[in-house]
Amino acid sequence: MSDQNQQPNAFSPAHLGKISSEPVDEIDLIPWRGSDIAVTLTCSEFTSLCPVTRQPDFGEIEITYGPKAFLAETKSVKLYLTRFREVGVFNEVLIDTIADDLNRQLNPRWVEVVGTFKSRGGISIRVVAHREE
Repeated sequence: MSDQNQQPNAFSPAHLGKISSEPVDEIDLIPWRGSDIAVTLTCSEFTSLCPVTRQPDFGEIEITYGPKAFLAETKSVKLYLTRFREVGVFNEVLIDTIADDLNRQLNPRWVEVVGTFKSRGGISIRVVAHREE
């Protein structure tokens, strides 16, 4: 884990302002000392792969959280989400994984991740994962 995760006053982004296109496992954190707010990030063009057919699953990911000491830097969130583009995973497992990862990395008061996936075979899927302190 980088120093920025340890020190609330340090902001040393690994991706912001730099040429970065490779998927990442860890997001950049921005120090937060403000009041009680809710932040929503929406990725409207999310893709992963069906683990059975290896066909693409298209959807929207919405991440809402209440920051405690850090905000999520959005470019690194985009790069984090692209790591799933070539991964075969069920939608439910995917959303659960993203919620766990962001809860661990951001350490927010709470985080909610909603995945709304396009219809396949006439059935669409909406998955909600919620984590609290």
